[in-house]
Amino acid sequence: MNVLNAERIYFIGIGGIGMSALARYFLHQGKQVGGYDRTETALTQTLTSLGADIHYQDNFNEISELFKDTSKTLVVYTPAIPASHQELKTFQTRDFTILKRSQVLGSIANQGYCMAVAGTHGKTTTSAILAHLLKECGIKVTAFLGGILENTNSNLVLEGSDVMVVEADEFDRSFLQLQPDVACITSMDADHLDIYDSHENLQATFKEFAQRVKKPSALYIRQGLPLQGISFGLDASANISAQQIRVENGGYVFDIHAEGECIHSVRFELPGYHNIANALAAFAMALNVCDSKEQLAKALSTFQGVHRRFSYRLKSPKVLIDDYAHHPSEIDAVYQAVSTFYPGKKNVAVFQPHLFSRTRDFCDAFAKSLSQFDAVILLDIYPAREEPIPNVSSTVLLDKISLKNKQLVSKAQLIHQSQLFTSDVVVMMGAGDIADEVRSVQQKIAMQNEI
Repeated sequence: MNVLNAERIYFIGIGGIGMSALARYFLHQGKQVGGYDRTETALTQTLTSLGADIHYQDNFNEISELFKDTSKTLVVYTPAIPASHQELKTFQTRDFTILKRSQVLGSIANQGYCMAVAGTHGKTTTSAILAHLLKECGIKVTAFLGGILENTNSNLVLEGSDVMVVEADEFDRSFLQLQPDVACITSMDADHLDIYDSHENLQATFKEFAQRVKKPSALYIRQGLPLQGISFGLDASANISAQQIRVENGGYVFDIHAEGECIHSVRFELPGYHNIANALAAFAMALNVCDSKEQLAKALSTFQGVHRRFSYRLKSPKVLIDDYAHHPSEIDAVYQAVSTFYPGKKNVAVFQPHLFSRTRDFCDAFAKSLSQFDAVILLDIYPAREEPIPNVSSTVLLDKISLKNKQLVSKAQLIHQSQLFTSDVVVMMGAGDIADEVRSVQQKIAMQNEI
């Protein structure tokens, strides 16, 4: 079955950030869309309002008969779905066309001018910035994002089909489905070692992705990575660089040096030097389809961010920040931003480790990164797709953190921790369900501020 010609698409795990963007795309194309997810969320509610048929029990009998016609239905699943999933197993025993999300995304993206953003960190923010820049410059762009763009409150940009912007996800080697016209690689830190076994294997796969870019001159790499391409970074020796960086009125102002020109006093609101690098990558990629550097620079100043990427939930008098950080390098980046924008302010990090395997593989690095904060509150490990691993726990991580002011609490106990109310800056980090606790913490801090 040709993916683009499918009349009906059924998604197993339709509420995932990547899956829901695909589902919205097909709904926009006039397709009949259905799917399963474990829980109802704002994303699934939006899809339902747009016409998707969604249910929340792993039961083939719950699926509408509409999606049981093997000749008309394409079944899409995410690798996060376990092999034991009953609906998936039933589809596999019948004559359905069944594809991974990455295969479907590749089929869509490769049909047009594809701009792909890869990296163990930074790809969501960079692809979101790129989509925003192209949209603001009048480019007819479709973008599939791995986060909610604050400017549009959506993970899908639909402004036309001249350019496709996609996240090139390294998990499960998904990005090898893409054949991009333009690409960038923001980072290649060790991660997903349950998939790759070693950092060397992960780097080798990134190099394989780099070779899939149609023209070597259209590959942009973060300065310092062991790859050949056009470099971007904060050092003046990079091909595209940010210089004269300063903090003004709660944001960054800097000069962009690119292609022998200097664009002075570019404003960018996202905290963190890593986000300046992300902005440079998006700016460089956008130059392939937009000639006006000044127009792109102006668009950078209006980018509002991505949900859960250093997202402010409170700014005054206390600061509450919500972030997706789930790797030591990401925690380091968050700390750098906090220390730059709030020097001398007492801070506390609330962290929920994500995956037993990642906690095992980077336990010492997590401890070192978290020890930079004034205080740390740990939650139990969010298992996601994994079963527990012996001798891997938040207690083990807590023991390695070199702070006196540290504690391990349950989610139920979190709201009662005094550190949340005596610190000037509270940072809540993790890729699990810690996001569900942010609103309660926000309300409690706001209530304490009123007393």
